[in-house]
Amino acid sequence: MSTKSRLLLLAAGGTGGHMYPAQALAEAMLAKGWRVKLSTDRRGARYTEGFPSEVEIEQISASTFARGDFWAKLIVPFVLGIGVVSSLFAMRRDPPDVVVGFGGYPSIPALAAAWLLRRPRMIHEQNGVLGRVNQLFAKHVNQLACGSWPTAMPAGVTGVHTGNPVRAKILDRAGAGYIAPGDYPMSVLVMGGSQGARILSDLVPPALVDLPIAHLKHLRVSHQARREDIERVADFYADHGIVAEVETFFDDIPRRMSEAQLVISRAGASSVADISVIGRPSILIPLASAIRDEQTANAQALVKADAAILMSEPGLTVATLSAQIAAFMDAPDKATPMANAALRCAVPDATERLAALVEDLALEQITRGDPA
Repeated sequence: MSTKSRLLLLAAGGTGGHMYPAQALAEAMLAKGWRVKLSTDRRGARYTEGFPSEVEIEQISASTFARGDFWAKLIVPFVLGIGVVSSLFAMRRDPPDVVVGFGGYPSIPALAAAWLLRRPRMIHEQNGVLGRVNQLFAKHVNQLACGSWPTAMPAGVTGVHTGNPVRAKILDRAGAGYIAPGDYPMSVLVMGGSQGARILSDLVPPALVDLPIAHLKHLRVSHQARREDIERVADFYADHGIVAEVETFFDDIPRRMSEAQLVISRAGASSVADISVIGRPSILIPLASAIRDEQTANAQALVKADAAILMSEPGLTVATLSAQIAAFMDAPDKATPMANAALRCAVPDATERLAALVEDLALEQITRGDPA
């Protein structure tokens, strides 16, 4: 079998945290001459615009117990079952050399079909705690790659630290020069991720407004917000004379982050990876509703390295957040060391590490047969 004919099937759920690492791996494997398919559901398909055009998108049936009423939850097994059957037929027609799951319920059909057909398979866990789906498959895959380290594992399961792959556009800005806060235009980037951005929309604008005028007169803000919050957040900034761009999604996050003096963000795994690779000081506010508190685990490396300030959502107020931002702005001599510390936490070759695991699995299939 020639290398160019090899097929990688990526299975990822419907959030950026799952899809961005999948996109990074897709880019790398295409460059190595592999064919790449992506298995996801309707929700995940919204994140595929950034994928290379060569990636074939297979939209499958998937659902989650986490949303909907009693009846919606009741049909979840049947919906997933349809997805598994569909994936089985697809793999029979075009057998993948390796299947890589990135978490989320939409990855269940492809991973289950790969297990049933004994195709080489692995999962990549972005967070410091395994998600539900990756917990389910942890003992039924040939390899488990970890984005955060250490990652809490089920008994008897070991993982390989690869880091979290970041998109090529992030790598293009890796280690971008940092300018500490001062008496000149300063940028703040506010990112809420795909979940839980509302508290940032509630607290960050007034917290910035409460800063001393010496900081306010130079401030520029890029703020990601939920669609329903955009108008009120934009109006608040405008009413208080702060120059701000407020959008549900910025397609030029790498540029905005590289130009920022400070990033205020949730602690999603992809966000933490991007902040580390570009190298920016941050205030991280983990999602309080996360059942496994994985975002706090994600933030630990940056916090312990003095690259980030951790602020817990419970008890967080406009006053406490504003005080923390002001303290950062008032200590420019500490800002550059924070940026450098973030860089030391980065794993810029995470994609290459993950790609190497994929090729190793494919080689095992050729030399020793199916290792399942």
